[in-house]
Amino acid sequence: MTQQFFDLFSKTLSDGVLLKLTLSKPRKSAPEGLKNVYLRPVMLKKGPHVAFNYRFQTRDEVKNHTFEEAGQVLQHLLDSAFYNAEMMTPAADYSLQLDDKKPPRLLEKKPSMPAETVTLAHDRDKHRRLDPAAPWLHALGICSSEGKVHANQQDKWRQIDKYLETIEHLLKQQPLPDDAFIADMGSGKGYLTFALYDFLTKRLGLKPRITGIELRQHLVDFCNKTARENGFDGLSFVAIDIREYHPERLDMLIALHACDTATDLALAGGIREKAAIIVAAPCCHKQVRRDMHTQNEMAPLLQHGILEERQAEILTDGIRALLLEAEGYKTQVFEFISTEHTPKNVMITALKTAKTPPASRKKAALEKVEALKKGFGLKEHYLETLLNL
Repeated sequence: MTQQFFDLFSKTLSDGVLLKLTLSKPRKSAPEGLKNVYLRPVMLKKGPHVAFNYRFQTRDEVKNHTFEEAGQVLQHLLDSAFYNAEMMTPAADYSLQLDDKKPPRLLEKKPSMPAETVTLAHDRDKHRRLDPAAPWLHALGICSSEGKVHANQQDKWRQIDKYLETIEHLLKQQPLPDDAFIADMGSGKGYLTFALYDFLTKRLGLKPRITGIELRQHLVDFCNKTARENGFDGLSFVAIDIREYHPERLDMLIALHACDTATDLALAGGIREKAAIIVAAPCCHKQVRRDMHTQNEMAPLLQHGILEERQAEILTDGIRALLLEAEGYKTQVFEFISTEHTPKNVMITALKTAKTPPASRKKAALEKVEALKKGFGLKEHYLETLLNL
């Protein structure tokens, strides 16, 4: 029965009639928080693929696979993560039901989804978090004045939408006050800063005060001019070093692609100001890689530069997450958006759960940090130094 289902899947792909496939009923061995995986055909620049949308409790992750890869990934997911699969085609729906104690069952039912409801377009029409015709999107060069996303800005558009999706999930867990004070440290040209302001004011009805922190004066001037022209009265930008910014109040701290230890400076600022929400997408990780001298069983692997570089990234962001936990935050580290759209794809989110974390929790987190430092021959992590831990 199982092989028959995989044969049907391959045939629907080759015939171009797959509409949708849903995996449900997670196994105990499924990744933590994974609820469903949705499959659908998409057309990318490099040809037809299958998009696997991994639906977790607090986020989505999308990975694209060739038709040949898709069958292998599907089989792995059914072997290790899910019991049920529902495949929809114009001719019929097919339901595969697995059970650890019973033989698999394959059921065929009447089609529930008309063929015209799904296309191979990678950006299907859907309820958007932003209006692509918003004038600021045109001013920043992302969309045309008619609201069409420019071909060379498709990746940026997807990044903005995924960012807002992440923010939306966080706010369901930790709502902001109506007059929230938010700082975006290292705001650059302001793509995501403008998007956040637009989303919070127009979609959620809040009246936030958002400040973009950026050293380059010409970008600050441009962003302030664009904010004024679009009537974004609560959005402003200042040219100042991150370490010199000390607001009277901070509800949310954003730091996206701040280079190396600039991310640590931003995180330390958010922690000191007791921001309820912290969102960071780290960039390069030079400090840890420069100082790292591995002294554990991984040393033979890390003699290769590319592996050492990747380990330094994991170590840097893993310690950042632990230090946030030590300060009373609930943290997550996950893939922000597929590397198909941006290589800077790791995001750290932190929600303040306790004004003063329990001593045992703080002690446990810091002990883990010390063990990691010892194993990788690391004298210090810059965030730890900034926090005087």
